[in-house]
Amino acid sequence: MPREKVVNIWDEREVIYSPERWRYLREKREKARRIMERLRDFDPQIYGSVARGDVRRDSDIDIFIPYRTPGYLIELALEGLVGRRRIVMATPWHLIKGVIEVDGETTVTFPLIDPTDRELEFYRWGGSIDLEGLKAGKRAPGVNKRLILIIPTERGHVEREVVGRESEVARTLGVSVDIVTERVHILRRRDSIGRTGIYINEEVPDWMGFEEALKLIADRDPNVRRKIRERGE
Repeated sequence: MPREKVVNIWDEREVIYSPERWRYLREKREKARRIMERLRDFDPQIYGSVARGDVRRDSDIDIFIPYRTPGYLIELALEGLVGRRRIVMATPWHLIKGVIEVDGETTVTFPLIDPTDRELEFYRWGGSIDLEGLKAGKRAPGVNKRLILIIPTERGHVEREVVGRESEVARTLGVSVDIVTERVHILRRRDSIGRTGIYINEEVPDWMGFEEALKLIADRDPNVRRKIRERGE
């Protein structure tokens, strides 16, 4: 799929969804609901386009758990659905996360160390809702990868540029201006030089738990050890 680029050519526009797009949204949200019901004890959230509503046929279904939880409990809740398992760390300064791939379009992500408030703001930045909100048909405002603020409406959504209205975007999303500024910088840099890769993206062997796999990574990687120590693990 072509990489989405940052756009900066207009101020605001309305997008009215076609019946087909509403159908994609219903199908993806129903699939997310079934998985989140299994995870309801862990306060699951759906984030990104499925939370905002601006889905396409190939949009991913991204579910996350907002606090550190033993990996085996999540795997038990997802029994029969667990596919590939990975440990991911975007950069040496980012949150260390476990990722369970349910299928080609659906992932469940959870922190392997205690997340900071700033790290949790990332999900509100992209738009997120909990299980009850999903069941009630709610949609959340959020920013897509092209730095466009998506504000849901009854007919579809309104799009607004983020650059130049960072404070307004922060108020709309309930996040700090700092996270808005940071994401603008990262996405603009990525747009100009391309994605630079992920610091850690390692598959967890079938016979090993997430925490054991993380310990092995920490034994050989000083940045991971430092991050774990910082969080008092």
